[in-house]
Amino acid sequence: MLACIGSLLSLCSMAQFSLTGTIKSQDTNEALVGATVLLKNQNKFAVTDENGHYAFKEVTGAIQLIVKFVGYKEQTREIIATSNITVDLNLEESNLLADEVLVIATRATEKSPTTFTNISRSTIQKQNFGLDLPMVLNWTPSIVTTSDAGAGVGYTSLRIRGSDATRINVTINGISLNDSEEHGVFWVNVPDIATSTQSIQIQRGVGTSTNGAGAFGASINLQTNSRSDNPYTDLINTYGSFNTRKHTIGFGTGLINKFTFDGRFSIIKSDGFIDRASSDLNSYYLAGGYYGGKTILKAIVFGGQEITYQSWYGVPQSRLNNDVVAMQETAAAEGWNAEQTANLLNSSSRTFNTYTYKNQVDNYKQDHYQLHFSHRFGNHLTANAALHYTYGRGYYEEFKYNAPFKNYGIDTLQIGNVKIGSSDLVRKRWLDNHFYGMTYSLNYEKDNINSVLGGAINWYKGDHFGEIAWAQVALTFSKDARYYYNKGDKRDFNIFWKTSYQLSSSLIGFVDMQYRRIDYLANGIENDQNGFQFNLKYDFLNPKFGLTYSLSGTQQIYGSYSIANREPVRSDFVNALSSGITPSPETLRNIEVGWRLKNSNTSININYYWMNYQNQLVPTGQLNDVGAAIRTNVANSYRTGIEIDGGIRFNSKLRWNMNITVSQNKIKEFTEVMYDYGTNFDQYNEVKTERKDTAIPFSPNLIAGSNLLYTPTKYFELAWLSKYVGKQYLDNTSNESRIIDPYFTNDLRMTYIIKPPFMKEVSLSLLVNNIFDVSYSSNGYTWGYFAGASETRQNYYYPQAGRNFLAMVTMRF
Repeated sequence: MLACIGSLLSLCSMAQFSLTGTIKSQDTNEALVGATVLLKNQNKFAVTDENGHYAFKEVTGAIQLIVKFVGYKEQTREIIATSNITVDLNLEESNLLADEVLVIATRATEKSPTTFTNISRSTIQKQNFGLDLPMVLNWTPSIVTTSDAGAGVGYTSLRIRGSDATRINVTINGISLNDSEEHGVFWVNVPDIATSTQSIQIQRGVGTSTNGAGAFGASINLQTNSRSDNPYTDLINTYGSFNTRKHTIGFGTGLINKFTFDGRFSIIKSDGFIDRASSDLNSYYLAGGYYGGKTILKAIVFGGQEITYQSWYGVPQSRLNNDVVAMQETAAAEGWNAEQTANLLNSSSRTFNTYTYKNQVDNYKQDHYQLHFSHRFGNHLTANAALHYTYGRGYYEEFKYNAPFKNYGIDTLQIGNVKIGSSDLVRKRWLDNHFYGMTYSLNYEKDNINSVLGGAINWYKGDHFGEIAWAQVALTFSKDARYYYNKGDKRDFNIFWKTSYQLSSSLIGFVDMQYRRIDYLANGIENDQNGFQFNLKYDFLNPKFGLTYSLSGTQQIYGSYSIANREPVRSDFVNALSSGITPSPETLRNIEVGWRLKNSNTSININYYWMNYQNQLVPTGQLNDVGAAIRTNVANSYRTGIEIDGGIRFNSKLRWNMNITVSQNKIKEFTEVMYDYGTNFDQYNEVKTERKDTAIPFSPNLIAGSNLLYTPTKYFELAWLSKYVGKQYLDNTSNESRIIDPYFTNDLRMTYIIKPPFMKEVSLSLLVNNIFDVSYSSNGYTWGYFAGASETRQNYYYPQAGRNFLAMVTMRF
């Protein structure tokens, strides 16, 4: 009998079983993404995924399970594996401060009646092959990305729910990244920021109060790398199509007597898909921190320099269609000379670049300095403050054929009996700017209340000026003399108070009030040689209210109503000077209603949104004195739709994440303006057409993304990434001849991890983009005019690369 029992125990100890579970926060019941699960006595570890889930396939006998997550107390469990086991753990928050406190004031939680998506560090790094951050975020809900160079390096941008970069608030550690005057974000100025990013939260719609430019379509909140307690060195090298390569070294000292130091240096280069659309990017990230239990003092410096050959002009539709007659019409409409026309006719149809001058580059450098201080007073109150300074400077250089002197403030030259009023020349347009200020927040959390008082005080000073670097003829003023010069001075103050209150065991109320004050002064000579001056002041009140109701431990419903206001951007004021009509601020009223489900194997979010705009600024076709588009306020427009996103774990090897957005995006009424120059181009008349119920441009009615993950072993992952973007109109007329065609792309990503004894790991990754070699464009523009009874229309597009690849080797020590 004893022999039988001994044999049975022996068999049990030899058997292999699975160990799975989910790690959540004890206080919020949120899944903890990126928590480390150790089996100390079996030398195994796992990291929780987007649902907080972990899995071990082969465990046996006595197990010491240890769970660690920054900001939470470590938890240990002793387990004996005699069968397949599920161990779910809820971690208690630690009183010791963690880096996440830097962004807590501007982020939403599972209790917030807000539509948002969290992206963890592990998810970011899987897709981080050196492409710009918009390309990394391509598969998140309601996002459309584009790349001027066609290959994801250089000038890239994104839209969320159809809203462009000027309507998307972006912060890094709670500090605004948006350009103060134009509100846009140029990701090329912070190359490889993804490598230094711990997490990202994307809030769609108005979202919760944040710092900087108004969130008029969405907000993107980045948190840079958290503290690493252990020393490390990372070497990352990528190479791929179009001679794209990335070389990164990252390092950290670990925690030494409460101090840490981390750094990262990156070089990214690419020839680009479009002809001559090269990128030469350098970036760095340095951070030093003191972690004193209840106090954090952290200094962060990051930035870089970009030199990108311009591919801003796009490819004419005539060139994409290989239509010789239409290409000649394009050249005539553009006023191109024989050399430019030959370039158009003889280039490849999809990689045409109108620029041929060897130094037609954008050369810009930007440095960011941040100093963060956080302190916890007892168990309920935490204070945060940050000082910041950003210094940006650079220029873009252009070759101009036969440029009229009057556009540069130069008198006609008299050489003998010949009058010369134009010349080929090279010009540089410079921007030198300073952005500095402070952010602050006071976070109180106790029992049924979670309250944040926060805000920012920012000051921007920008100099805009232009120089003539070379001309074919001798000019009357010295080289590099400034032919235009103007300044901008903008001060932005905001304060917000937001509170979540547990009204009952199932119901949470939310209120968020923000006051924002803007003082903007600009004056000088614009590049059209016209003087201007404006002194503007705005006071905005942005309220938000909502409720979250828990149907069960895994389900919630929520609803919110928000109002946001924003000021016009610099170009709106400058371009509208000729019309004499000062653009008005815009107002957005936003309703969000949704249902969330999250358990160990499934997560589903269904959200309905209504975004109603008053005085939205849209291009109408009207031009200013130098041909730039003028945006005009339209009284009523809206975006409304349903977003569905989620994921399902079929088993330990197969997962599927997907999202789909179905929407309508309409301008109720506006006046289109065209120009009639007469049959002999001797007239100048406006032709106005009243339009009703037309589509907002660049706002597809259908966007979908899919990420199918297969993990046959814990060291190998295969991902099939799909993206569909529906039809987009190029202007506000809903004309079918001016559209971006729908497209459907598929990528394949493979990752294999090796664990050599002398280092932490070697990761080998391969990304095959656009595996079916689809020919598509992701962005474009249109323009046109009348010449008597004749109408000319020209469409331009930004083609994206066909099948291409990137291979990456990551070595971690």
